[in-house]
Amino acid sequence: QVLDFGWPDLHTPALEKICSICKAMDTWLNAATHNVVVLHNKGNRGRLGVVVAAYMHYSNISASASQALDRFAMKRFYEDKVVPVGQPSQKRYIHYFSGLLSGSIKMNNKPLFLHHVIMHGIPNFESKGGCRPFLKIYQAMQPVYTSGI
Repeated sequence: QVLDFGWPDLHTPALEKICSICKAMDTWLNAATHNVVVLHNKGNRGRLGVVVAAYMHYSNISASASQALDRFAMKRFYEDKVVPVGQPSQKRYIHYFSGLLSGSIKMNNKPLFLHHVIMHGIPNFESKGGCRPFLKIYQAMQPVYTSGI
């Protein structure tokens, strides 16, 4: 059985997607004692770390999101096969997922409206002002707006 739960590289998965992945893994592993899950990722291995840490929490292997992150970092699946969850946004997603499981965070299905973006100072990476920020907005993993670059 092969399931594709992919999401675009360099993006965080929707929390619903993490829930779906964990549910599918748990269902498969609990169906028979000889069942195993093999995860494959074409890109940033940190994304795979998010899935593994989320599943460890989902399946009650660890009592908290922090313990899941620590356990995953220690195991590292045969030394450096998977990058440990190290990016702040990845760690934040594991904590969001933990909040969903515990009920302390509720999903908000109301639409959000972005009215403005304020930047306080633009970094000057080069002496000639080499930073030219732009804004790209996604809805359901599809770009809906890109400012001038």
